[in-house]
Amino acid sequence: MARTGRPKDVLLLTAAERGQLERWARRPRTEQRLALRSRIVLACAEGRDNDEVAVELGVHAKTVGKWRRRFLQRRLDGLWDQPRPGVPRSVSDDQVEEIVRRTIEETPPHATHWSTRSMAARAGVSRSTVHRVWRAFGLKPHMVETFKISTDPLFVEKVRDVVGLYLDPPERALVLCVDEKSQIQALDRSQPILPVLPGTPARMTHDYTRHGTTSLFAALDVASGKVIGDLHARHRAVEFKRFLDRLDREVPAELEVHLILDNYATHKTPTIKRWLLRHPRFVLHFVPKGASWLNLVERWFAEITTKLLRRGAHRSVAHLEADITHWLDQWNTHPRPFVWTKTADEILTNLARYCERISETGH
Repeated sequence: MARTGRPKDVLLLTAAERGQLERWARRPRTEQRLALRSRIVLACAEGRDNDEVAVELGVHAKTVGKWRRRFLQRRLDGLWDQPRPGVPRSVSDDQVEEIVRRTIEETPPHATHWSTRSMAARAGVSRSTVHRVWRAFGLKPHMVETFKISTDPLFVEKVRDVVGLYLDPPERALVLCVDEKSQIQALDRSQPILPVLPGTPARMTHDYTRHGTTSLFAALDVASGKVIGDLHARHRAVEFKRFLDRLDREVPAELEVHLILDNYATHKTPTIKRWLLRHPRFVLHFVPKGASWLNLVERWFAEITTKLLRRGAHRSVAHLEADITHWLDQWNTHPRPFVWTKTADEILTNLARYCERISETGH
């Protein structure tokens, strides 16, 4: 069936325009919005329709239509963000591009990243101008985030296995996310913690006294959000086996038990393997190496860390364990499940796209 609708103007590029667009699209550290717009125009210039370009570049068809029109109206200048109404600009587009380019592609002498002061001195503008440009382009040179890409050769298979349990759990079975938060320290501040006051945050001393450690073994029920927890002085296969014995006692005998856990050595010892042979209803599902984010119990560990451990003060291990037990009981009184929403295909597609982006930057 023939397509209907208003015919689109043909988008033709001069040699100079094509060259500039390709430089913006391919330069390793071009500002990403400008690079995406350049790819859209280059794809449209090949005669493809908006829907086809949108699918290829992972954007909405309306976005493709917008930048097609902007380019036809204003050519290369149309790909830059339009100026907002108000006082005439005192900073040119070339200066803005220079600030963005230097921020992304260069580092200042004797420093690992730019500050507003060093960039202002280098670009010949005010610090407030640098701050506005960075804010407009979403640049935060002072911030750094950590990441880890799993190198597990069975990464794809394990992601599909674990995510499949989250999104479509088997019938007459319980899915538990299991892990250990080891070496939780009983720390007591050298002076009492000062309470929050108007205009003054809570304060605690930087130094502390250690009073020993404990390890928390936890199994998060994916469906209900309830947690089965055990505290042990050590973190070995012996303690893990005791925890499995408790799970076996507390989970109804007619249910299969699917455990999602990491690749820690204590989970794979001969003792544990023999225990599993004697308890065939237990099935282990290992997340990929270096992908602990796939285990939902890590999200629960973040809750107890933020709300109890990080700002707590404990004079002994017994005091620490009593606080953890009380917090765990309160959680199970009103449990809150963590709902997994991403499919395995979405995770793998996003990861592939990210790997492609960082490979284009030369990293």
